[in-house]
Amino acid sequence: MAGNRVLLSVQDALVTFGGAPLFEDLTFHILEGDRTCLVGKNGAGKSTMMNIIRGLKDIDQGERWVLAGTTIGYLQQDIALKVGQTVKDFILEDLREENQTDAFTYRMEMVAEPLHISLDDRMDQLSGGQKRRAALARALVEDPDILLLDEPTNHLDLDVIIWLEQYLRSYRGAFLCISHDRKFLANISDKVFWLDRGNLRVCPKGYAQFDDWSQMMIEQEERELKNREKLLDVEVDWASRGVKARRKRNVRRLALMKDERERLRADKSAFNRMMAKVEVEGGAYEGSSKIVAEFIKVHKSFEDKKILDGFSIRITKGDRIGILGKNGSGKSTFLKLLIGELDADAGKVKRNKEIEFSYFDQNRQDLKLDESLWTNLVPSGGDYINVMGKQRHVCGYLKDFLFDPSSARHSVSTLSGGQKNRLLLAKVLADPKSFLILDEPTNDLDMDTLDVLEEILSVYQGTLIIVSHDRDFLDQTVSKILAFEGDGEIQGYIGGYSDYLEARQKQNQPQSTSEEEQNKDNKSAILPMSSVSKKLSYKLQYELENLPKKIAALEAEIAGLVVVLQDADLYTRDADAFFKSTERLDVAKVELEEAEMRWLELEELREASSS
Repeated sequence: MAGNRVLLSVQDALVTFGGAPLFEDLTFHILEGDRTCLVGKNGAGKSTMMNIIRGLKDIDQGERWVLAGTTIGYLQQDIALKVGQTVKDFILEDLREENQTDAFTYRMEMVAEPLHISLDDRMDQLSGGQKRRAALARALVEDPDILLLDEPTNHLDLDVIIWLEQYLRSYRGAFLCISHDRKFLANISDKVFWLDRGNLRVCPKGYAQFDDWSQMMIEQEERELKNREKLLDVEVDWASRGVKARRKRNVRRLALMKDERERLRADKSAFNRMMAKVEVEGGAYEGSSKIVAEFIKVHKSFEDKKILDGFSIRITKGDRIGILGKNGSGKSTFLKLLIGELDADAGKVKRNKEIEFSYFDQNRQDLKLDESLWTNLVPSGGDYINVMGKQRHVCGYLKDFLFDPSSARHSVSTLSGGQKNRLLLAKVLADPKSFLILDEPTNDLDMDTLDVLEEILSVYQGTLIIVSHDRDFLDQTVSKILAFEGDGEIQGYIGGYSDYLEARQKQNQPQSTSEEEQNKDNKSAILPMSSVSKKLSYKLQYELENLPKKIAALEAEIAGLVVVLQDADLYTRDADAFFKSTERLDVAKVELEEAEMRWLELEELREASSS
C-alpha cells in the first residue's frame, strides 16, 4: 500500500440526471493504494460516478476535492480514429512532452507485448478487440495516480486477463474498476463501492467477500424494515432481489454441480473415452443415439497454421463443455466444423441427424439491425413469443433481459454492443434446440444479465458448449473444459475453470519418479487418453476410506458458519468475527469441493484397478 493520503474526495454531493436526483448526500474518498471495484445494477449510476471522478460531470451541491498534482486516467470506451495513426502515436497523443522519457518508452513496450499489440500497427486497421487492447495499453502506460477502468477484460484472452490481474496487484497508484468478470474483481480488489438505490455503500473487503457481506447488509435491512410500515415491504423485496438471486445461485449451482459430478462418476467410462483416439474400421458407422457429434482424427490447417492435428472427441447428450484458448488457437474453427460450416482437411466429423443446433455468434449476424427489437424476436408478427413451450408477451420477455418495454419498437441499430448481445441471447434462448452453442456470450454483459443467463442455463437440459474467457461463468455452467493450447494441441479436463487451473498447476510442478509422487500426480483432473489400470496404494486406499468423514465434518462446519452469519447484528457488534467467519466459510466451501472431487477421482481409480 503506497500510503493513506486522500487523493480525491466527494462529500454530501447532490447529483441530478434529467432533473431528477440520481445521488443525494453522495460521499466517498479515494486513497493512495486503493484497489476498488464499483458495482451496481444497470442505471445505478456507475458511469456517472466515473464522470464525477474525472471532473466531466458537475455536482449540483456538495464538494469535490482533488489533491494538488493528482493525475486521473481512464480506459477509453469510444476511440476517435485518425487515419494513419500508429498505436505508439495513439498512446503518446495526450502525454506532455516532458513525460516522454526513456522510462516511459520502456513501460510502453513492456505493456504492449503481453497485450499482443504492435506499437507500429495502424489504429485504423486494427480489429475491435485490438483497439480495445490499445486503449488499455494507453491507460496503463500513462500510470496515473487514479486509474479508472470500465470493463477492462472485454475481448481479452484469459492469459491477458491473468497478466492484467498481476499488473494491477502491483500498480503503484489507486484504481477503480467496473467489470462483469467476478473472478477478475475478486482477484484485484480490496474494497467495493456498491451503488444501491441512490446510496453508496462501502464494503471494506474485496469482491471475494462481497456476496456474503451484501447479503448480510440486505438481511439486516430487511429485519429492520419488518418493524415498520407494510408499505416498505415492496422496497425490501426490490432491494434484496438482485443480491439474493446471486447468493441463491451460488448455493443452487453447488448442488447442481454435485449432481453433475455424481453423474460423471457413474458414467466414468464415457469420461475416459471423451478424448480417446477413436479407431474406426471400414464400413458404415452406426452412431449411438446418446452420441450427438464425433470428431475422428480430424486435421485442419489454414496455410501453414495448424489448427487441429488428428483431433478426436466424442460429445454425448447432456455434455456441458467450456472452451478456452487464445485468439487464433482454433476455437471458432472447431465450432464451424462441428455445425458443418467448414469441412475437415482429413478425418471425419459425424453428427447425429436428430440433433438441432442453436448458435449464439459473438458477431451477432442473426440480428437484423434495421428492424425493431420486437420484429427480431417475432419475425412472423404478433404480440407473443414461444419461450420454451410457453407463450410470453414480447414486452414481458424483453423485461427478463433488462430491456425497458418502451424500447421494444426501437431499431436494433440504436442499441449498444451489450444491448445487442442481450437481445441475441433473448432470441437464441427463447427456443434453444437440443444442442446450444454460445460463443463469447458474456462480452459487454453486466452482472444482472449474467445472473439471468446462468439461471436459464442451469435448467437447460440439452447439450451445451460455451466459449468464454469469464472464469466464474464457466465454473457456474460447465462440467468439462477443452483447452485449445495452439499449434493443434487440445487438452480435456473434468470440471470448470477452477478445476482446469488446478490441473494445469499440477502439470507444471516438477515431476518425481517415485511412486508416491506419481500417485500425487493422479489428483489431476486431466481427462485421460486411455484407461488407467493400477492397484491403489495403501496410502491412497487409506485416504479414500477417510474422505467421507472429512466431507461430513466440512459440511457440518459450513452449516455452523451459516448459522453464525445469520445473526444480522454480528457485523456491527464484532466486525472481526464477521470477517473471520466469512473468510473461513469461503475456504471451507473450497475444501469441501476439493474433497468431493478427490473422492470422485480415487473412486474412479479404485474401480479402474478392479476392472
